[in-house]
Amino acid sequence: MASRNQIQRKELGDENPLDKRRRLAAMGRGAGTTGAGRTRQPFAAVNSRQEVTAAVAAPEECPNHEFTKEEVESILNEKPKAKKFDLKAKYEHAADHNKRLKLCVKWFQQCDENHVLDAEKLKNSLESAEKRCIDTELEKKNKEEELNSIISELRDNNASLQDKLSKEVSEKLDAIDRHTSENEARIAAEKSVASLTEELERAQQDIAAANERAASLDNTHKRLQEYILSLQQYNSKLINDLETVRESLKRVEKEKLTIVENLSTLRGHCGSLQEQLTSSRVSQDDAVKQKEALANEVKCLRGELQLVRDDRERQMSQMQALSAEIAKFKESSGKSLAELDSLAMKSESLEDTCSSQREQIRILELQLAAANEKLKMTDLSASETRIEYLEQKRIVQELQDRLADMENKLIDGENLRKKLHNTILELKGNIRVFCRVRPLLPDDGAATEGAIVSYPTSTESIGRGIDLLQSGQKYPFTFDKVFNHEASQQDVFVEISQLVQSALDGYKVCIFAYGQTGSGKTYTMMGRPEASEQKGLIPRSLEQIFQSSQSLKAQGWKYKMQASMLEIYNETIRDLLSNNRSVGSDPTRPENAVSGKQYTIKHDANGNTCVSDLTIVDVSSIAEISSLLRQAAQSRSVGRTQMNEQSSRSHMVFTLRISGTNESTEQQVQGVLNLIDLAGSERLSRSGATGDRLKETQAINKSLSCLSDVIFSLAKKDDHVPFRNSKLTYLLQPCLGGDSKTLMFVNVSPDPTSVGESLCSLRFAARVNACEIGVPRRQMTLRTADSRLSCG
Repeated sequence: MASRNQIQRKELGDENPLDKRRRLAAMGRGAGTTGAGRTRQPFAAVNSRQEVTAAVAAPEECPNHEFTKEEVESILNEKPKAKKFDLKAKYEHAADHNKRLKLCVKWFQQCDENHVLDAEKLKNSLESAEKRCIDTELEKKNKEEELNSIISELRDNNASLQDKLSKEVSEKLDAIDRHTSENEARIAAEKSVASLTEELERAQQDIAAANERAASLDNTHKRLQEYILSLQQYNSKLINDLETVRESLKRVEKEKLTIVENLSTLRGHCGSLQEQLTSSRVSQDDAVKQKEALANEVKCLRGELQLVRDDRERQMSQMQALSAEIAKFKESSGKSLAELDSLAMKSESLEDTCSSQREQIRILELQLAAANEKLKMTDLSASETRIEYLEQKRIVQELQDRLADMENKLIDGENLRKKLHNTILELKGNIRVFCRVRPLLPDDGAATEGAIVSYPTSTESIGRGIDLLQSGQKYPFTFDKVFNHEASQQDVFVEISQLVQSALDGYKVCIFAYGQTGSGKTYTMMGRPEASEQKGLIPRSLEQIFQSSQSLKAQGWKYKMQASMLEIYNETIRDLLSNNRSVGSDPTRPENAVSGKQYTIKHDANGNTCVSDLTIVDVSSIAEISSLLRQAAQSRSVGRTQMNEQSSRSHMVFTLRISGTNESTEQQVQGVLNLIDLAGSERLSRSGATGDRLKETQAINKSLSCLSDVIFSLAKKDDHVPFRNSKLTYLLQPCLGGDSKTLMFVNVSPDPTSVGESLCSLRFAARVNACEIGVPRRQMTLRTADSRLSCG
């Protein structure tokens, strides 16, 4: 017992103090419930009875005290702290120390008793489990033996049943064979009896007939001679009838030939009467078949006549078989009479069919004459209609030529109007506004609620006007250009190509897309660069810039280009071309906090804009630009909302700085092309943004609201324009309030559920179109030694 307690103490000493305290508390609670009626005291040899009673009484003072290893060691190692000759203090300390030792001993006794009880319970449960296992094993063995015996019995029964079944099957097959053989024997016996009876009857009949023949031979000989004479006469009559039938057949063949000739002529003249002619051909084929049948019957009659002659010769030579031959001859003569009657009937039917065919031929001739008359009339009418058709064709050709001339004039006038309009806008300094309506998507509700966007058809508003329908009220708007949902990316780019070209001429050009989320801004600006037909304005503009720069080399121009891309995310500028930026990084973490860079927007006196610490890359080909665009697209902040699967959560700004020099004229131009894809405005009630998306939505709406404030101030021509209220407006200050050529795309969704946002976007675009920002100025100077680019 002492060794067990030592081991237990050692294990308790190795445990964590907190776990050990919980375990000892559980053991103490168990000792308080189960050890009340026990009298076992394993430490009785160490402590006296008085100490035990004192220890029993001690828990009343501290009933639920638990001891840890540190406490026990501190009690055992505790030394008196009193002075050397202070016996009273030493006694009190010893009494207190003994009291705590008694409590500790009592607690260990309770723990030991609980352990003994738990061990006994485990032992009893183990024994009962072993007994149950042994009993279940015995039961399983007994059941297994019973099942094995049952299986063996069933196998024996099955074998015996199979033997019986095979025996019964063999017996049944033998019985069937015996039954079939008996039936065959019985049938053969019945057949033999029937044949014997028939032979007996025939023999009796032959005997009676022979007696009758012998008696009547003398009488019949005379009658036969007379009958032979009558047959000869009848034969001559048949020959005459055959000759008449042959003549009638010849006439029928002649008529058939004439009918065939008439039919061939009719077939060549009129194709429309072929069905009736085919019916006549069918009837003619029937007549031919009948004729062939008659010829076969005539041949049969000749053969029969030859047989009659042979019979007559044999009767003269063999008198014994006269009776049978006479009977046969009578039968054959009767058949020949019936056949002659049938031939007569057939000849009459042939005559009837010939008459009917003659009548049909006459009707067909009349119809053919009428068809010829109709054909003449149709020829006359066809010639008249052909003359009218040629006249109409000549008139249509003249109209088409006039229409082509008018279209060319219209195109020239439209080009002239665009040029004059652009000149007027440049002189007035207005911001040009283009409107684009995206196509309907399967998720849009236009199929149930009806279309909300329409386009006026008047001459003044065609291609420039758009009408929005909300709650039965129509709101008309007019912009510089309106693209419907059928307009392609190429159609849109053609309208801005001249504006992009002016960046090479030394102008500042800014094109930005505005609209609600999901209206097609990113598709308009970026598109899908991997598909040639779906490229957006940014890839197409850059392709045109590089192509034009290559073509201007022949005139002595050399261009140097630098590109940069940034985004404004939650009012923080982030460099999209930075090498320190990793794809898929946390968009909520400011990049300048990571890299230590401070992106500050600065404007100089000449209206040039630059961002400090921003990555600027020299580009010389469209392939390099495409690579940069892909890198920026992967780094841009994109999120999912209830309104858009891939919603842009930041404003993206692409800047291309162009520096051109002409060796021959020593001129130098500096142009800037800013292409901006703004984040879409959205309502929290529809987008369902929460968390980071909520912060992004609030930042986007705030920056767009600041843009609206700037536009209102410009429209009112206020002295102070709040450009600094947002980093977006401060970055766009040269484009909105300087000497830049600025174009805004307002993108509209045709979804009826977004009609409120679309109306707000169109009203904002109308205010932008009315703003005057100043006349654009070309930046061209003489070439200097410093060729460093200015920040546009």
